[in-house]
Amino acid sequence: MAIIYNTSSTLNGFIADKDNSLQWLFDVPGSNSASEDFGNFLSKVGTLVMGSTTYEWLLKDLDFISDPQKWTDVYGDRPTWVFSSRNLETPEGKPVKVVNGDVANVLPAILENNPENTDIWIVGGGDLAGQFFDTGALDRIILTMTPVFLDEGKPAMPRRIESNRLRTVNVREVGQFTEITLETI
Repeated sequence: MAIIYNTSSTLNGFIADKDNSLQWLFDVPGSNSASEDFGNFLSKVGTLVMGSTTYEWLLKDLDFISDPQKWTDVYGDRPTWVFSSRNLETPEGKPVKVVNGDVANVLPAILENNPENTDIWIVGGGDLAGQFFDTGALDRIILTMTPVFLDEGKPAMPRRIESNRLRTVNVREVGQFTEITLETI
């Protein structure tokens, strides 16, 4: 079991544009081949964790509230933990739990409810992944670099993390994308 932050980033380090949109990512030619490869990663994931901005963008863009079956089509029946200080709507009948609190306080419940022998995927955003890093719980970062530059947006990791805390374990090309896998030290 590993806790993994797997995200796509622009070449200048943004995971979403200034409006929290990921449309720039889906507009990249060849993103379908990367999506197929992503299915291999998702097959090993038992639990999803995300921040409220990521979650709300997904709800709106993929229309999960009016059609909850779409949630299952994308994420299956994986338990999902959404960190937010607000009450948020959830897709009817889906295992989505909105929690308010520090990662360190909620993490034991996430671990206890994670299906055996499966990974935990931090879907986003960068600040939430940084909070997992701060607690020492983040095991791996998979950063897929996309051939796009944005003039502003949400950073992949709004933390200063020096090279003595990360080790590159794999770099590979997936179509137009470059996937970099880092282990935390």
